[in-house]
Parts: sequence; C-alpha cells; structure tokens
Amino acid sequence: MKKGILLILTGASSVGKGDIRDLLMADQELHLFYSISMTTRPQRENEVDGKDYYFVDYEAFAQAVKNKELLEFAEFDGYYYGTPRKQIDFLLNSGKNVLIEVEAQGVGQIKLKHPEAVSVFVMPESIEELEKQIRKRYNDEASAMRRISKASVEMELAPLFVHQVKNTDPMQAKEQIKAFVTEAMEKE
Repeated sequence: MKKGILLILTGASSVGKGDIRDLLMADQELHLFYSISMTTRPQRENEVDGKDYYFVDYEAFAQAVKNKELLEFAEFDGYYYGTPRKQIDFLLNSGKNVLIEVEAQGVGQIKLKHPEAVSVFVMPESIEELEKQIRKRYNDEASAMRRISKASVEMELAPLFVHQVKNTDPMQAKEQIKAFVTEAMEKE
C-alpha cells in the first residue's frame, strides 16, 4: 500500500494558518485528515475535546513525552502542545494524507522522523500587518506583546523552509500549498 503524504503547516503566530488549514481540509482532491493535537491548555468555551484538541493535565502530557508517544511537542505561555504519534503513523501507513498544524519550533522534531514531509511556513503580508492582527486578536497588551515577540522569533525560522507561502489571500495561499502536496503525491 502506498504511504500517505504528511503536510506540516506552520508560521508566525496569528498569521492566518487556521484559515488556510480550513481551506485545505475542505479541498476534496487532497484527501486530507487533520491531526488533533494534545494540550495542557484549559479548554475554551467553544472547543470540543477530541475535535479541537485532546485536553490533558500536565501529568498525562509528561507521561506521553516519557513514553515517546508524541511526534513533537512545544511549550508556549506555560502550556504544552504536542502531536500524538500513533494516529499520524496509522493514517500515513493506511495511505491517508495528513495535515499537522504546529508551532515552528516543533517542525524539526517531525522532519527528523519524517524527512519526506511537505513542510510549509506561512508568511505574513508584512510585519506591520501581523502586529495589527495580533493586537486585534489579543486585547491586553501583555498577551499581544508575548505573541509579537514569539512571532518575530518564528519569522527568523522561515528561511529554513523550502516552501514559504505569503498569506496575502488565504485562497491563493491554499492553492500554492495544494500544488506542493500534489507534486509530492505524484512522486510517490
């Protein structure tokens, strides 16, 4: 059986990865399955456990790390986020294409285990536009400044990615990413 394609979507904080992810997931030609991450962050009112994230306590997360059950993991703002390895391996080995949306710092961990993965760094239209988006999304100055600082560090990682897509228009960015995935599918 042909192995599936692993698509890693990353980029600076608040750059619009979620909008692009939703467009990619809706594209029937890509046959993508979305990988649900595990987190120690508290569940928000509109989130569903097992759909948006697997919400766990710190002890369960630490146990998953210890048991090497995570493909990657990262910390932000005192909370941990990680990608369960078992579901990714199962889907890929079943010939399914999988989309993972992760923090830029986690991509290296995944690429070590899946060097063939298609990894895409989503760039902002401009640094000024990104700061504006962050300030609009986070009302308090402390949260906004943490995100802006995090985004500037993440932007420094962009040159390490073969595939970079500027998010001036989410549909256009989705089409560029689709071309990268289609090319990888044709090589398999």
